[in-house]
Amino acid sequence: MKQFAMLIYPGFTALDLIGPQTVFSTFRDAKIHLVWKTLDPVTTDAGITLLPTASFDTCPEELEILFVPGGVEGTIAVMKDGEVLDFLAARAEQASYVTSVCTGSLVLGAAGLLRGYRATTHWAFREMLPLLGAEPVDARYVEDRNRITGGGVTSGIDFGLRIDAKLQGEEAAQLA
Repeated sequence: MKQFAMLIYPGFTALDLIGPQTVFSTFRDAKIHLVWKTLDPVTTDAGITLLPTASFDTCPEELEILFVPGGVEGTIAVMKDGEVLDFLAARAEQASYVTSVCTGSLVLGAAGLLRGYRATTHWAFREMLPLLGAEPVDARYVEDRNRITGGGVTSGIDFGLRIDAKLQGEEAAQLA
């Protein structure tokens, strides 16, 4: 069973998560974990409340996918949160793919996970990527070795379908 960890945090953008999660839910052999520090409810920037299914302590260590959604105020907060950054860095060591959508790439960058990688993010924040050691690319999604980053919010579905094609094949992605 493939293990996917999708970080959720107060103030993240729900659509950044929901697009890829919808695609990932079509995987035949994957367990998707919505991960936060605790199992307490997490409220998005749109006021939608989600329940984590795993905490940092209970999240599997070996992951197929480590995913970070974006946002604005919530993203800035987690970029400064040592516990979040340490969790991401630790799980990235054993993840097959380290991924994000929108400003989630800035969180990956703050955790030191994009140094020397090409990456994308929401167009309004792309100039921040070099400050975090990444080479910015203007694209819907960017794949560089085991890092896959999606651009703005709506690119999340394209991003999810690319991962689907990589892991399950083109035909499965076309059916998703």
